[in-house]
Amino acid sequence: MEVCYQLPVLPLDRPVPQHVLSRRGAISFSSSSALFGCPNPRQLSQVRAALMFYTSFCPGDVRVRSRAGFESERRGSHPYIDFRIFHAQSEIEVSVSARNIRRLLSFQRYLRSSRFFRGTTVSNSLNILDDDYNGQAKFLISFSFRSFVQFIIMIQEDYHSQNPYHNAVHAADVTQAMHCYLKEPKLASSVTPWDVLLSLIAAATHDLDHPGVNQPFLIKTNHYLATLYKNTSVLENHHWRSAVGLLRESGLFSHMPSESRQQMETQIGALILATDISRQNEYLSLFRSHLDRGDLRLEDSRHRHLVLQMALKCADICNPCRTWELSKQWSEKVTEEFFHQGDIEKKYHLGVSPLCDRQTESIANIQIGFMTYLVEPLFTEWARFSNTRLSQTMLGHMGLNKASWKGLQREQSTSEDTDAAFEELNSQLLPQENRLS
Repeated sequence: MEVCYQLPVLPLDRPVPQHVLSRRGAISFSSSSALFGCPNPRQLSQVRAALMFYTSFCPGDVRVRSRAGFESERRGSHPYIDFRIFHAQSEIEVSVSARNIRRLLSFQRYLRSSRFFRGTTVSNSLNILDDDYNGQAKFLISFSFRSFVQFIIMIQEDYHSQNPYHNAVHAADVTQAMHCYLKEPKLASSVTPWDVLLSLIAAATHDLDHPGVNQPFLIKTNHYLATLYKNTSVLENHHWRSAVGLLRESGLFSHMPSESRQQMETQIGALILATDISRQNEYLSLFRSHLDRGDLRLEDSRHRHLVLQMALKCADICNPCRTWELSKQWSEKVTEEFFHQGDIEKKYHLGVSPLCDRQTESIANIQIGFMTYLVEPLFTEWARFSNTRLSQTMLGHMGLNKASWKGLQREQSTSEDTDAAFEELNSQLLPQENRLS
């Protein structure tokens, strides 16, 4: 008898617990409280009075601004990108010098920078992530439930709670969906405990330290991560490196041989990199060709890994496949994040990215295009692979939700053709030099 693993309703605005100590991710920037409506201006001023650094968008150019002691801050206490640098630059080419950027470093960055300016060096260069992001703790914690709990808390801390969509709740949602897909009969009978472990870790960390803006935004603002990763899977590479940093810092797998840990980090990276939406057609074409030939062999670790990549891709964008009440809420959240980016791009004359203009787009238009071009092709192939009650139910929800959005679209009588926007987005992002091996 087939079992339908339900995807439950998760709260969309769950706050980070107050007892959680603060950590800032490698992408964090200081900014004015007025820009994003900082909830705690006093705390922000205290943070700014602490240790701060100047840096360029390219890693490695770090300058000390103050010798004051480091003071921790809580996630969400202030925004992460200072857009004031774009003010009054109508002819901007988006080339920003180090003098215009002020960035708060994470605690790990502070430790390494402090060593540097004291004349001491980091003992193990392998622990440096995102070029200057040191995620190695000064001591290792033995493998135990305590270290596991610590790792989970660290994951939650490194998601930005002020993001409407890309926050810790989205991470928990994707992890739960991934668990459901791992329980599907074909996968459940084939995956190893190692596969399950890596898949759930990848799901939980797949958007770690997400800044709430997309890759094209980072590229056109010459963000140092875009330079570091050569404009290719910029966010996904950063999420992966941040996840590895947390793994090393928590010491969760410190009992394992170094070779096994490196293998684990590489496999987690391959899973997270698969969530890059700009490479959707690349993964989907490979998966479809295997299904057409009927040559998927799950006893082969390479084939099994491809299926796990597809499962994580499905988990990442499965909200249109949920009930209307829940799907609509997630759609509103992600569109809010899109429009927020568009507002910033308008304010600083950066050119509004596709799907981010609240004046010409609507939630209905965006969701119809999203389902047509991305969700439907992916879940159609997934249902070919895993033809179960759950996969068919998801397709059914998607069809009903698409019809509901079309009904709202007619009511709104909008004239904007979002299909063109998605086609523009695809033409900008989908061509990549990387190819699956």
